[in-house]
Amino acid sequence: MTDRIPDRISPGAKDRRSEDLIRLGEFRALWAAYAQSVLGDQLARVALSLLVFERTRSAGWTAATYALTTLPALLSGVLLSGLADRFPRRTVMVGCDLVRAVLIGLMALPGTPLPVLAGLLVLAQLAEAPFGAAQGAMLPTVLGERKYESGQRAMLITHQVGQLVGFAGGGIVVVWLGSHVSLGLNAVSFLVSAALIRFGVKARPAATAAAGAERLHRQVRGAATLIWSDPRLRSLMALGWLAGFIVLPEGLAAPFAAECGAGAASVGLLLAAHPTGMVLGAALLGRARVGDERRRRLLGPLAVGANLPLVFYWAGPGIGAAVLLLLVSGVFSAYQITAGATFVLLTPADRRGQALGLARSGLTAMQGIGVASGGLAAEVSGSSAHTIAGAGVVGTVCAVLAAVAWSRARETGAGAIPLRA
Repeated sequence: MTDRIPDRISPGAKDRRSEDLIRLGEFRALWAAYAQSVLGDQLARVALSLLVFERTRSAGWTAATYALTTLPALLSGVLLSGLADRFPRRTVMVGCDLVRAVLIGLMALPGTPLPVLAGLLVLAQLAEAPFGAAQGAMLPTVLGERKYESGQRAMLITHQVGQLVGFAGGGIVVVWLGSHVSLGLNAVSFLVSAALIRFGVKARPAATAAAGAERLHRQVRGAATLIWSDPRLRSLMALGWLAGFIVLPEGLAAPFAAECGAGAASVGLLLAAHPTGMVLGAALLGRARVGDERRRRLLGPLAVGANLPLVFYWAGPGIGAAVLLLLVSGVFSAYQITAGATFVLLTPADRRGQALGLARSGLTAMQGIGVASGGLAAEVSGSSAHTIAGAGVVGTVCAVLAAVAWSRARETGAGAIPLRA
């Protein structure tokens, strides 16, 4: 049996929906755990970027270290995301948080050599995919289908605000506390997250008994077949993966700031600009007058608009102009909320963990590959600005192709998006 995602929601209904989210105890626990761990993660990223750049003075090594926060998800997203369907999702989330708390805690020890630091970072990031898959698959159960996109929007805004606060003040805090203490705070944030989820979220069984008994390779193949066989899911995944181009300015923030003759504090400003734009964009797209169907129609144009501002890095902007370009890119990047929510709602409930994990692992891997490739290109070209501009050109072309694919896929659905049970 199928249902349809509503195309229009009255302003009063949308306001009540936002208020109802706050009243849900489980959502409050998930939100609080997510919010404080995001702050810790962003602080840790600034600490790692500055620590590596100070030791090596190399744009390539700095970008490679940043890429290590994303690339392991390619492996764990394929092999470990299915845990979110095979085992109780609350258990998976708590276990991943505890593993990361231990590993990041070891990274915080003073005098840790860079190779050991990199190894611990890879291991810690392996836990990100099953945690994200379990959280993403659990939200529709906690919120229900009608409130789900509002909940996703709240989570993404929280993520971007956390990035804004963590990145903007990260440079100052790291200088004040030191890189190792900052990493220690990140480890503590995972412990707090585990406690909030354990005591604030109801225990539920695994998605289905069949998912628990199914062999891993069949589960992965089934999820991949599901995505590939549906042109809507394929095009939505492609729209999400465009973030691999948009993330490059983050990976090259420290080298770009040095190229402009700016200090460590400006790195935080550059890293905060894009999240600030996404918060503004999410607020604009979440207005009652912008219906669900209209947001879906705008996915393609918004994706193009998210990549296009990076092309203007070719003019060699200063810090102020670069912050403005990243802000504009962030506003358009808010399309990711609707793209992600639509993807999840189009996926059968008992396959959401693995399917979402595959999509997210590809997204994270694309970000890591983009940053690593950009770091290498910056080393060869000697210009971080020109490297970012090149990524903007390629990203814009890919966005146009993904937009066309999504438009055609939508038309096959006769306007409204059928929701799989």
